[in-house]
Order: sequence, then C-alpha cells, then structure tokens
Amino acid sequence: MVNCIIDGKQVSVPERTTILQAALDAGIRIPTLCFLKDINEIAACRICVVEVEGYERLLTACNNTVAEGMVVHTNSRKARAARKINVELILSQHNTNCAICVRSGNCMLQTVANDLNIMEVPFEKQLPQEKGSKTFPLIRDYDKCIKCMRCIQVCDHIQGSNIWDVVNTGSKTTVDVRDVYRLENSKCALCGQCITHCPVGALRERDDTDRVLDALEDPDKIVVAQIAPAIRTAWGEAFGLSPERASMKRLASALKLMGFDYVFDTDFSADLTIMEEASEFLHIIKNGDRERLPLFTSCCPGWVRYLKGHFPEYTAQLSSAKSPQQMFGAVTKSYFAERLGVDPARLVCVSFMPCVAKKAECEYPTMQRAGIRDVDIVLTTRELNRLIRSEHIVAAEIPEAELDSPFPNGSGAGNIFGATGGVMEAALRSAHYFVTGENPDPDAFREVRGMDGWREAELTIDGIPLRIAVVSGLANAGKLLSYLRQGRVHYDFVEVMACPGGCVGGGGQPIHPQQEMAADRAPVLYAQDSADALRFSHENPAIREIYRDYLGEPLSERAEELLHTDHFGWEVGI
Repeated sequence: MVNCIIDGKQVSVPERTTILQAALDAGIRIPTLCFLKDINEIAACRICVVEVEGYERLLTACNNTVAEGMVVHTNSRKARAARKINVELILSQHNTNCAICVRSGNCMLQTVANDLNIMEVPFEKQLPQEKGSKTFPLIRDYDKCIKCMRCIQVCDHIQGSNIWDVVNTGSKTTVDVRDVYRLENSKCALCGQCITHCPVGALRERDDTDRVLDALEDPDKIVVAQIAPAIRTAWGEAFGLSPERASMKRLASALKLMGFDYVFDTDFSADLTIMEEASEFLHIIKNGDRERLPLFTSCCPGWVRYLKGHFPEYTAQLSSAKSPQQMFGAVTKSYFAERLGVDPARLVCVSFMPCVAKKAECEYPTMQRAGIRDVDIVLTTRELNRLIRSEHIVAAEIPEAELDSPFPNGSGAGNIFGATGGVMEAALRSAHYFVTGENPDPDAFREVRGMDGWREAELTIDGIPLRIAVVSGLANAGKLLSYLRQGRVHYDFVEVMACPGGCVGGGGQPIHPQQEMAADRAPVLYAQDSADALRFSHENPAIREIYRDYLGEPLSERAEELLHTDHFGWEVGI
C-alpha cells in the first residue's frame, strides 16, 4: 500500500493508484472533462491539475500515480488558477449559447465553469466554421467540440467502429470523421455511444419532436405511439421518479394528455418478433440448412448497420425478421388500420426508443409498403423527456392510464428484450415450446443473462444440441465475427446488441456523466418479467388473436410480407 496526504487527509491506497482515484477514495472530487476510467486517461483537458509538494509544475491527477509520502493539494490557489485558465481557453473555442443546447443543465463543461465562478472569457473567441448534416440521425456540432477525444476512444475501444479520429495539427487540431468527408458517408452504426459519452453537446441525435407536435395538431391524422421496453427503465430519471413510479401506465397518461390517439406497448411486437424469429431458426435447423448458421438476431439496427458495414459477408445470416419497432409499424398500418376502417396514410406511427439507429431504420426503403412507411417518426428517451417538459406536464403528479387495445401489452418475455440476453432467452422459451409442445420453466435459460460482453452457452432442446452466444457492445461483436471468420468458434444462434448492456444502455437514453446505467436498469425488466403472469410470447392472447384473424401462422405468406425484410435492400454510407 502507498501512503499519502490529500487535502490534509491521510490516504492509503494500492500501488499505481492515480491521484484522481486516490482522492475519490478519500471522498475528494477533482473535476475532469476528458477522463473516462480505463478508456480515456490522456489528460487532454488539463482540468484535473493538482499541486504536489516538491514539484514545481502542476500534475494531472488522472494519469499520475501517488507515491509514498506524497502531499497533494487538489484545490490550492495555484491549481485553481491554472484550472480556471484552462477552462477559459476551452470556452474561447466553444459555442457558449447554453440556453439552446440540449445538454444545458447536464453539461460537464457548464458545471466546471460554474464551479470555478467563471463570469466571462478573457480570450478571443475562435469558433470552427465547419457544419455537419442536420438531417442525419447523428449530428455533430463542430463549434461545441472541446477535443477531449472521448468519442474517439469509445468508438474505437468499446464499439470497434473507428468512425472518429484526430485531424489537423497544432492549434487547428480537432476531431472529425475518419476516412470520408461526411459522417453520413461513413460506416457509422448510429449506436449513439459517442453521444452518451460526450461531456458537452457536441454530439446529439436529430431532434424530431416538432414533427410529432405537428402530427398531433393535424385533425386529419390518427397518431399512434409505441413504447419500447427499455424506455420504462429510464424515462423517469429526468424527473426524479423511481422505476416503480415511472410506470408504463403513467407514461401512457402523459402521452394521452399530449393528444396521442392510441398508446401501445412495443412488448406486443417483441412477442411477434419471437414468434417469427424462433420459427425461422427452427426451420433452418429442421431443414439442415447449416450454411445459414449461425443465425444472428436482427432486432438491433445499430448491430445490423455494423455488420453490413464491417462484415458484409454475414448479411445473409441475419434473421429476416424485422425489429419489434418495424413489426409494430407494419401491423399498425395494415391490421390495425383495417380494424379502424381508415386509410393507412392517415395513421402516424411514433416510436419511443432508447436508440439513435432506430431513426435511420424507419427510413430504409425496405421498411414501407406502397409508399407508406411502417414507422413515421422515432424519438429517443431524451426527446420524449423534452416533449413532456414542452407540454408542461408534471410527470410525478399525473395519474396512470390504461394502454389501448388491441395491443395493450406483451409478455414478460417481450419485456426483457431491453436487456442483453433478453431476446435470446425469450426466443429459447418459445422455441422449446414449438419443439416439445410444453413450456419450459420460464427461468430455464437464465444463464444467458448478465453484463459480460460475450457469453456462451450449450443447451439441449428435445435432444437437439444448440451452441449459442450473446454479445453486447460492437467491439465484442467484431471480435466474435473475426473468430467466426477464422473458424475459431462455432455457434447456432447469436444475439447481438450494439450498446453495452443492451437497449437499457442505449445511445438514446438519459445521460448521467461518468456513470454507466445499463446494469442498474436491466434488473427493472427482469423484475417485471418475474412478476408477470404471462412469461411466454406464444401465450400472449393478442398474439394468438392476430395470427388467428390476420397473419395465419408464423412464416406464412402474409407474415413474410409484413414482418420480414431484405437486409440487402439498403446500404451503409455511400
């Protein structure tokens, strides 16, 4: 152990502990901007400088380790003055029009500047003039970038996509897209992890809330909402609501107050996805079509974009099943429109998703019929929260409201889609029933749960041996695909989620600086599944009804037309 003194406190920590971590262990917070533990420890921002007795120069706390007998002053006059100048220099190259920034009130730079009592910037403003696309789902505001490099490190090391890079030299050094001139021309998966790890508002999703408000005010439109499973774990965070208080019914109430005509649960179409995807997998197994194995899940559009961009030779092995979002849109514009007796063109399907890539998915040419999109507008959880605020709804005070028929809810199996391993577990529950005619114990496949980025399991269903894998985080997906390419691993069925931890950690979820929330949100879904009387997709009465009255059976001609897609029908970048 190493003994040192930090701000007058005697501290004992293991060798090679950074000053930053040692201070944190002692309950002393040193401000940072660029720091991400184990990912970005490069001291680019110089905000964490501290004074160490015996050293003339200030040391950066994030990448200097403590030494025996070291005496550290984290907020001395010298350290504070240098920190203030460093922040002022950053502000001189940053658009400080905070009132119209999506990160206002949740911006690390704003917090540090306020804590340092900075009232003005004594340096000349030098803002970059480059402009990015305002129509692409992921928007980069060049004049807000503070060159912390966090987006580069997260994209390279956590997501393995290598989209961002350092460009130019000297005072013109900045961050921009790699290899191509425009982000929309890149192989970006649109996972949104660069957004959730940006300390400021330099990266954000395209805001589509005005499009929703326009639809709500159009008397000729029937506006339908669908709410993804992961939304219920996080939407209340911005309002200080517990997961229990931030219920689906309370959110449904908020949406109905806004003027939505119908509010449905995407858990229903998650169950629909299981019916189709599990049937597709068993069809491949029974027909001995080994060339299509492993079958990859296709629920996550970020994963699908990544595979098509980086490992296109595996595109044919993606399940042809649409994602739950798109299945819901397809049945809304067909089955539901017919039940209402209205022209599908009058329906506006709005999805509330924890995801940025969903915005791109709904715009693919393969996600429409007769020129009518399955899903019209996608809002992230963050946009949903801004919408609630813009309507002056006090979330904590509104009563609950029932969701609407014919898609009022789904099963517990559909609910766990929001956590890594949830799709696989739900699919195995129903696959077991399809093969044996009997339900397994609902928790029989719980070994696929967990937060590890790459998990494997060997299972047997009615004598059929299955080797499966569950992956979250695109760097892990890339490693798995590389191993498959080399023949080092073999699987029958693989679930992949682009975001670490699955949709609960999605790129459209609320941002908590320096906190990874997936592990805290996932148990909410599993608890709801455990408490649900309905835990199998194939037992959902609404699912049985739609197959009986409209679709026929899984993989039927109508099911193929509405619920399946051609992954070769669009490209990533150009």
